[in-house]
Amino acid sequence: MVPVDNLLAFVLASLVLIVIPGPSVLFTIGRALALGRIGGLLSVLGNALGLLPIIGLVALGVGGIVARSVVLFTIVKVAGALYLMFLGIQAIRHRGRAAEAALSGALPRSHWRQLGEGFVVGITNPKTIAFFVAVLPQFVDLDSGSVPLQMVELGLVFFVIALISDGVWALAAAGARAWFGKSPRRISVLSATGGGLMIGLGGILLLSGSKH
Repeated sequence: MVPVDNLLAFVLASLVLIVIPGPSVLFTIGRALALGRIGGLLSVLGNALGLLPIIGLVALGVGGIVARSVVLFTIVKVAGALYLMFLGIQAIRHRGRAAEAALSGALPRSHWRQLGEGFVVGITNPKTIAFFVAVLPQFVDLDSGSVPLQMVELGLVFFVIALISDGVWALAAAGARAWFGKSPRRISVLSATGGGLMIGLGGILLLSGSKH
C-alpha cells in the first residue's frame, strides 16, 4: 500500500494536472459538442479505460521502454494524433447528421463505437505513458511493499480523478450543446466546432516535442 502522505501528495499533483484544461479536456469538449451528453460521457469513459493498460504496462516496466525509445514513442504519438484528426474530420463531415440526431434524440453512433473511439484515443496518448513513467515512481515507498502494486494503486487513483473531472467537462459542454441545439444550423456549427477542436488537438500533439 502507498503511504497516506505519498497518496495525498499524488492526489494533489494529479488534480493540478487533470483539472487544468489540456489535451484530454479538449478531446472531451470536442466529443461532447459533436455527439452530445451520452456520446461525450462514453468518450470520457473510453478515454479513461485506455489508461488501464498503460498503468499495467508501466507498473510492469514496459512503459519505460516505450518512453525511452524515440522510435516507439514517435510511432505511438503520430498514430494517436492522426486518429484524433480523423475523428475531427468525421465530426465535420457528418455535422448535418449530428444535427438531425440531436433534434430527434437519436445517437449518431452506437454506444460501443463511441466507447471504443475514446479508448483508442486514451491508449495511444504517449504523454500519458511519459507522465506515468516519470511521476509514479516518485510517490512509491520502497519500504511499503510491492512497488508494482503501489504503482497500480497510484494509477487507479489517477484514473478515478480523470474520469470524474472529464465527466464534468463533458456534461458542461453537452449542456451548452443542448442549449444551442434547438436550431439544426446551430447544432451543425457546434458539431463542426467540436470536430475542429479534435483536428487542432491532433495537430498540436503531432507537432509537439519529439520525445517529451
